[in-house]
Amino acid sequence: MGRTIYIGGQPVGEGHPCFIVAEAGVNHNGDKELAKKLIESAKDCGADAVKFQKRTVEDILIKEALEKTYDSPTALAPTYGEHRKKLELSEDIWRELRDFAKEKNIIFFASAWDKKSADFLDELGVPVFKIASADLTNLPLLEHIAQKKKPMIMSTGMSTLEEVDEAVETVLLYNKDLILMHTVSDYPCTEDKVNLRMIDVLRKRYNLPVGYSGHETGIAIPVAACALGAVVVEKHFTLDRATRGPDHAASLEPEGLRRVVKYIRVAVEPAMGDGVKKITENELKSRAKLAKSIASKVLIPKGTVITANMLTVKGPGTALKPKHLKELVGKTAQSDVLEDTLIPTEALDW
Repeated sequence: MGRTIYIGGQPVGEGHPCFIVAEAGVNHNGDKELAKKLIESAKDCGADAVKFQKRTVEDILIKEALEKTYDSPTALAPTYGEHRKKLELSEDIWRELRDFAKEKNIIFFASAWDKKSADFLDELGVPVFKIASADLTNLPLLEHIAQKKKPMIMSTGMSTLEEVDEAVETVLLYNKDLILMHTVSDYPCTEDKVNLRMIDVLRKRYNLPVGYSGHETGIAIPVAACALGAVVVEKHFTLDRATRGPDHAASLEPEGLRRVVKYIRVAVEPAMGDGVKKITENELKSRAKLAKSIASKVLIPKGTVITANMLTVKGPGTALKPKHLKELVGKTAQSDVLEDTLIPTEALDW
């Protein structure tokens, strides 16, 4: 069993239920009521947590980037800085959303994109910090957040393994409660780019819990990630994929999220088992009917020395296993064995 990390009192790690995060992100489009609907829907869909994103826009971009014309089809304003600011919420709204999530009994947290945002989220009382892929190489931010001694979930998109090495080393100096997330930061990400085998690569390389943060549009990949051992599954989530905004198109709508939760909870997790090989009760019944035993090809009278051509292998599987066939050759029959019948188990002692 690997390390167990507690998020909002919920155990996360190998052997525990997959921690399912509805990544609302900025899909509230700056609208408090839409944010509340996302929280409520995430809970209704069965997610364990709902996650947003917190930025201090002027602290993460230079003036030139803020003033750059932004003509993307998903733009909410004419410049990138204005676009990003439209996606931010006031501190009072953040507090209201935290309280609303608590009322709905769903874990509430966010990605912290800068030190001021991390300090505010800490004050807000989030139980875990998320590090976005964009900040994996931002070692000063990682160090700042790690020293807050709360669990951290860190995405690894857009980075090399050597950069992940540096990030992990930086965090672990201060904080052992780290979960890595295999991530491919394409929006949306096509299935041939997902590379789910990286879940096991990260787990073996760092000996840390590993999850999956997906940006593909379907529901199969996060379910497969859980089957491959992801202890956290995070999916972008929206009420309507056609909504204008940066992440809606790469998000699941409520029915999609509901199905992901259902398939993980109802199919994958019960199917994982305990890794101990055993025969089920129904298998025992099938084995008796379908497995094979040693049988006689011909009548074998009492006193006959048994030869190989007198024996065969047939069902049912209720007598001597076929592995004993060679041991019977040369034995002297101590009783009559009728043609085309199972050799009695006591024949091994003849």
